[in-house]
Order: sequence, then structure tokens, then C-alpha cells
Amino acid sequence: MQIGQLATRAHVSVDTVRYYERNGILPPPQRKESGYRAYGNDDVARLHFLRRAKALGFTLKEIRELLVLSSSRADDMAELKTAAQEKLADVQHKLDELTRIRDGLQTLVSSCPGHGALNHCPILAALSENPS
Repeated sequence: MQIGQLATRAHVSVDTVRYYERNGILPPPQRKESGYRAYGNDDVARLHFLRRAKALGFTLKEIRELLVLSSSRADDMAELKTAAQEKLADVQHKLDELTRIRDGLQTLVSSCPGHGALNHCPILAALSENPS
């Protein structure tokens, strides 16, 4: 199949396919005598893998590592599980941080009456405080 067909089957753009090729995430395709790229079902599967991994928050660097680990199907799955556990811990840390930010903003918003002079605004006062 050609690049447009690959992109359609993998639900990505042609530019995305080229980007992954340039960055070594998608191996260089075979070329037909005409010079057109020739892709196979393995390329579609790899792009689906990439999309799912990105949807779970893996970076391209991490996806490269997952692909290396997954290429040795006979190996033990411990390294792959460790990589997923590390990503889960990272996501949990980000959620904790976002929760802290949300709670702080909720406190500021609920303390502000929303009317009156700015020099009496509790939000401005809290943001202007010097940290101890």
C-alpha cells in the first residue's frame, strides 16, 4: 500500500507518517521500482501501537523504548511492566499536582465576592503575598 492508504488505515495524516519515518519510529519503507513507498500491515499495526501509546501519555522517546522492548517477544515482560508502572506513577504525580492546583484555585475563587474595588480582592492579595 502507498503512504496515503497507510495513513487512512491507521487514522493518521500523511504528514504524521512522514514525521514518524524521519524520527526513526516507523522504519523506512521498501520502495517500488517507481520510487513510491510500499507499506505493509506491520506498518499499520505499528501506527496503531503508536496512537494507543500516545493516548496513554507515553512520549515518543518512551514509545521508542516500548517498541524496542516489544520487538523481543520471547523476553520476559518485566521491563515492559516496569515502563508502564513508571508512566502510571508519573501520571499519578501529575494528577496530584493538578488536584492541588484545582483546590487552591477553588479556594481563591470562593473567597472572592466578584464585585468591589480590586484593592480588596482576596485573589490579588493571595497572589501578591510573599512566600514565607
